[in-house]
Amino acid sequence: MYERFFKRAFDIVFATLLLIVFIIPIVIIGVTIKLSDSGTPFFVQKRYGRDDKQFSLIKFRTMRMGTPIVANSEFRDMDSYVTLLGKFFRETSLDEIPQIFNVIRGEMSFIGPRPLADTDYEVVKLRSKNGANNVRPGITGLAQVKGRNKLSNFEKSQFDGQYANNISLWLDVKIVFLTIFKVLKQENINK
Repeated sequence: MYERFFKRAFDIVFATLLLIVFIIPIVIIGVTIKLSDSGTPFFVQKRYGRDDKQFSLIKFRTMRMGTPIVANSEFRDMDSYVTLLGKFFRETSLDEIPQIFNVIRGEMSFIGPRPLADTDYEVVKLRSKNGANNVRPGITGLAQVKGRNKLSNFEKSQFDGQYANNISLWLDVKIVFLTIFKVLKQENINK
């Protein structure tokens, strides 16, 4: 019952409140990116959502225009592509703010397995086996608070499946507080 009704209602109400709070920072960050590095301030990428349906994920652009679209693990020197502002936005997770729009549109939730790109197809397949692709993806999730990019693909899919099969208000609250703690410590964040 929590997953079907209350979780989505919470997402809509909380996303709307956050949008009101963050509308001015969204404009300021967008203009700052535009002025510091020509090109669009947003990075839009197809990601896999609930039931393996693709949607357009929105983030603030943290890398230079023309950066190859590959998995983070495939970059030899990712730092050479990340802009100076982009590094700060990643360290503070400000690049994730535009995903509020994905939550409002119902493509994402605040809590759930991270939506994956085509470059993460191995994890998409692993998730299919444990039910993690049957829930809305989230801005943060169990795999993110358990180690994020330090985890193997198998470990990520296991945590994502564990979340999908045990969704509850208590688990979501726990993940929210762990996420805040990890962001403040800047732990396991792509820099």
